[in-house]
Amino acid sequence: QVELVESGGGVVQPGGSLRLSCSSSTSFTTMASAGWYRQAPGKQRELVAIIAGGTGINYAESVKGRFILARDDTVTMMYLQMNSLKPEDTAVYYCYARRPEDLSGGSWGQGTQVTVSS
Repeated sequence: QVELVESGGGVVQPGGSLRLSCSSSTSFTTMASAGWYRQAPGKQRELVAIIAGGTGINYAESVKGRFILARDDTVTMMYLQMNSLKPEDTAVYYCYARRPEDLSGGSWGQGTQVTVSS
């Protein structure tokens, strides 16, 4: 399994920005897929953004144009830049990564809370 640790959550006003970070014990370039999910109270966990193989980055419709998934040159860090935040973006955000050999599922971080409120 891969160890993932998120950071960067917090409270922000509507229209504000936050950047989430995810540190991995293994290079993200070796992963079959890696990205971010979120879970709001009383709702199911949902995809926010993901890189899968050579298909590029896929974003949820609700965050397109506002959120950006990126990796840095060390390839063990992944980020989610969140702009123009809305109250409906309030959720626990989870980093996710799956190695090619993890056929039954990938690894999750512990989650970081993002609250968008005035």
